[in-house]
Amino acid sequence: MNKESILDKESIDFLKKYLNNASPTGYESEGQKLWMEYLKPYVDEFITDTYGTAVGVINPEAEFKVVIEGHADEISWYVNYITDDGLIYVIRNGGSDHQIAASKRVNIHTKKGIVKGVFGWPAIHTRKNEKEQSPKLSNICIDVGCNTKEEVEKLGVHVGCVITYPDEFFILNENKFVCRALDNRIGGFMVAQVAKLLKENGKELPFGLYITNSVQEEIGLRGAEMITQRIKPNVAIVTDVTHDTTTPMIDQKSNGLAKIGDGPVISYAPAVQNNLRELLIDTAEEKEIPFQRNASSRFTGTDTDAFAYSNGGVASALISLPLRYMHTTVEMVHKEDVENVIKLIYESVLKIKNGDTFSYFD
Repeated sequence: MNKESILDKESIDFLKKYLNNASPTGYESEGQKLWMEYLKPYVDEFITDTYGTAVGVINPEAEFKVVIEGHADEISWYVNYITDDGLIYVIRNGGSDHQIAASKRVNIHTKKGIVKGVFGWPAIHTRKNEKEQSPKLSNICIDVGCNTKEEVEKLGVHVGCVITYPDEFFILNENKFVCRALDNRIGGFMVAQVAKLLKENGKELPFGLYITNSVQEEIGLRGAEMITQRIKPNVAIVTDVTHDTTTPMIDQKSNGLAKIGDGPVISYAPAVQNNLRELLIDTAEEKEIPFQRNASSRFTGTDTDAFAYSNGGVASALISLPLRYMHTTVEMVHKEDVENVIKLIYESVLKIKNGDTFSYFD
């Protein structure tokens, strides 16, 4: 398997289109349609659920079921209050960062289409004689160029409209992918690439493979909680992003060490089944895939936790992609890490045997 087959031009073109499409928590369906269209040649059928999780299935008749999973949603804002002067105050939809909001452009999603706006911020000249304030939920607001609440409402904007940033995908210094929402549409992209490789390399699996793109992870792993009850898998390999801790202002003593370009991050945590994790590590070592390690305390904070503790216990493991500047509009990952996460999931899936229990007592 050569690298060109992992991230060819078709794959990068899809990644760009998929990332540039808005997919805020609770409103993931348009992105899911793009994902399913891309995945269609590589799977036998699809499963979707009431809230929008999408699953491509290979060998749907098989009793033994393996999940590989990422999540589809991105953080966003909700319109919370419109002033009489036509300014819009917001609340979070997921872990949106108030400190990066000031002076950002936004898209407000309405039934009439996208309404453009900006998070305004007072000029430095007007602040020089006062104690400096930082952006916070109580003082950031969106200006859509209107003078009254009635003008705003005529645009189709109302309380509950969801708000995203328009920042789009680009490649920095040839091998760094930069975009909002790499957390974690890059995960959905990577598991789709695994299905593509299986098809292109003519691999036959002895079990059912469920390529899963869950919704609503950013507000509590909710999509994974729902779909695991539907699939009832035996094994789950989850991929998400994790922090590159080599950038300024991050304490490695408390956050551990991970760096973009140094390979996938394999997690140690109570929710991570030890024997499945060792299969991942053995695979990485055998296939000479560089990897890093991460320790979590009580939980991983990813969909791994939802799969692990479902259905009486599902053998689950987590492969993370190191990422800089999480929950900003300039999230950054290394192309080689993306390739190596795909390769590690692909090679690990090929090592799983039909009926594997990963029991500690066999």
